[in-house]
Amino acid sequence: MLNITTITKNILLFIYLPLLLVDLAPIQAQVLVDTTFPKKIMTYSEYMEAVVQNNLSYAAEKLNINIAQAAIEKATIIPDPELSAGFFNNDQQHMKMGYGYDIGLDWTLELGGKRKARVNLAKSESELAQHALQEFFQNLRSDATTQYLTAVYHEQLVKLQLNSYEALNQLSKSDSIRAKLGAITAIDAKQSKLEAASMWNEVIQSIGYWKSALGNLDLLMGSQQAKVVTSASGGFSTFNRNFHLHDLLEQAQLYRSDLLYAWQHQDVSKKTLELVKANRVIDLGLNTGLTRNAAAHNEVAPSPAFTATNIGISLPLKFSNKRKGELKEAYYTLQQSEVQYKQIELQVHTEVVKAYYQYEATQKQLQQFTTGLLQDAQAILKGKRYSYERGESSLLEVLHAQRTYIEMQQHYYETLFNNAVALVELERSAGIWDIYF
Repeated sequence: MLNITTITKNILLFIYLPLLLVDLAPIQAQVLVDTTFPKKIMTYSEYMEAVVQNNLSYAAEKLNINIAQAAIEKATIIPDPELSAGFFNNDQQHMKMGYGYDIGLDWTLELGGKRKARVNLAKSESELAQHALQEFFQNLRSDATTQYLTAVYHEQLVKLQLNSYEALNQLSKSDSIRAKLGAITAIDAKQSKLEAASMWNEVIQSIGYWKSALGNLDLLMGSQQAKVVTSASGGFSTFNRNFHLHDLLEQAQLYRSDLLYAWQHQDVSKKTLELVKANRVIDLGLNTGLTRNAAAHNEVAPSPAFTATNIGISLPLKFSNKRKGELKEAYYTLQQSEVQYKQIELQVHTEVVKAYYQYEATQKQLQQFTTGLLQDAQAILKGKRYSYERGESSLLEVLHAQRTYIEMQQHYYETLFNNAVALVELERSAGIWDIYF
């Protein structure tokens, strides 16, 4: 026969527990939700536009294009002529030989195609700067996307842990009431409260990670105000692609900017060698001048005023051509650039293969969650809570089910995040891009 006191306690618990749970709702958690997740949200497209427009490193890199264009203009310059003028005195004071002046014009005629070689080298370096800018942009785009995904991931973890905290907090409040009514022991009530406090610490830590991730977004957008991005939007549901490894390897050969940069660097080395060879050709110096002598009134040898003209050429004696250090340097640099291209080609192949299998692995991990793992963990938790409320299960069983469900959800979000990052790295390695969400 049931004890009358026990029946009375169970009836009171059944009647007043729902009302007490409403009054004892986790107001602190709700306040945190309201203050942590403000209404201002920056979408991925808005964020990437801000990165492209305002990233300071990218802005500095773009100036290399202007510098390279200016170098082409500089390379077209031919040597300037030199104008000289002078005055002379033929001892007019003592010998009355008169005064005079001379004017000359000198100009160096470049031979061996030096100007053409300079212009070709400057144009090749300009194309190299464009490939460098493209490589910088591809890396910036991938890094910025990864940082945005990181912010979204930490935001989802904060929301997940807030929900878990609210559930544990409600359980703690409920157990506190049940302990006062004598339905459970005081130790169980303290255990529930301890679990809720532990989860609250995890919430605070997650918020710190999330705010730090938002700060990284501000850095990439070239902003000094941390409030520019208050929240990130988006999810991980659009990061499913079907690839063939052979196609990715072919695309990498065509679109990987660092591979194109290495290819262009070979051309720059060739043009440098051509310029060095051209600079070894002897230039021709042209000169012309005019000399004017005033009349000489010397009694021994008087002479009228006269004007003398001259024209000539000059050839430098380039003994330095016997030293072939600059020529050897350019030749070995060309060989080095060819070896570096092969190395980068191999590196690109390796990166694509690694990124492909990493993405494939995360895809298989995601498939495990489609079999109902989350649903099973949630069903078990609900069942344990229901049994615990009826006195058929222990608190430890409920807490274990709660931890399992939280860990399962966290693992699911982590797998989604890893899958998205793996896709970003795969498309970075292949030099392609179709990520928009």
